[in-house]
Amino acid sequence: MFKQSLTILLLCLGCIHLTFGQDKQTENPFMGMWTIDIEHGGVGWLHVHENEGFLDAELMWIGGSVLPVSYAYMADEHTLVLTRSQALPAIKDANGKDRVRAKSFTMRVKKIGDAITGDMVGPVWGGPGEEVRAFVGHKLPPVGQAPDLSKLTYGPSIQLFNGNDLTGWSIIDPNHKNGFYVENGELRNNPVQDKEGEYQHYGNLRTTKEFDDFNISLEVNVPKGDNSGVYLKGMYEIQVNDSYGKERDSHYMGALYSRITPTVSAEKPGGEWQTLDITLYQRHVTVILNGQKIIDNQPVHGPTGGAIISDVFAKGPIYLQGDHGNVAYRNIMIKSIL
Repeated sequence: MFKQSLTILLLCLGCIHLTFGQDKQTENPFMGMWTIDIEHGGVGWLHVHENEGFLDAELMWIGGSVLPVSYAYMADEHTLVLTRSQALPAIKDANGKDRVRAKSFTMRVKKIGDAITGDMVGPVWGGPGEEVRAFVGHKLPPVGQAPDLSKLTYGPSIQLFNGNDLTGWSIIDPNHKNGFYVENGELRNNPVQDKEGEYQHYGNLRTTKEFDDFNISLEVNVPKGDNSGVYLKGMYEIQVNDSYGKERDSHYMGALYSRITPTVSAEKPGGEWQTLDITLYQRHVTVILNGQKIIDNQPVHGPTGGAIISDVFAKGPIYLQGDHGNVAYRNIMIKSIL
């Protein structure tokens, strides 16, 4: 699919006539936000914009945070090039001075209509050699104004976890180990690693059902130093993290991971049960943590790291992150918005 998209793009680019001046970026066809489907699996997000007269961008690639690119430039009128770097530990040069190193990745992007396609080239993650990952992406329309939540009506409350077994849930990747189990009416996760054995990849747990916009409530117990995440529609992660006593951050408890920082700190100490009440409606999210509203009807501009779906208008599952920590859930209930 990716190679076919690239071929079609190259055939059609001759139909596009755009001019780029040194100080003129208003006609740049790459401007805006894009969701990306990546070859061999994975979702990305790209925001191309102008920053103080220069071309700039932020990128989320498969996992992790939304981060600024190292550099963005137009190779020609049809090709956007982005570089992304990861700092590595310094080493000493021949004179005994620190030599700064960085692992660099290059993303070349071409556009046709409302779609983009291209590839990301860089060193293999954690191993020798080079990796090339093709991708296709689609333009995101504006989020729009915040909806009036006072006018919402809901369907019946549905129990997602029955307290007895994993009926209605499955591991997303069947090649990954399942660390989830049920004990004393709680859905627990224990991704134990053998200290002397090969690293075990633990899977994320998803509902077999998929949902449109909804309200979901649950209780979670995150031990000291641990973390997990609740993914809405398989796309947006509400962070579960032992962040009690820390300054507010978009990577801490109740945040929309790497995107929205809570306005107040409402988490409890690690090891205590906490409540989350989350409403997702028309690409806006509201989060109530332990009875306090910490995110109030804020726009969600695209997928977060770990997303399994790129289409922001599609239905998707609830999924629980299973590869991080020993976290427990209970009383998971969902109501569809009618």
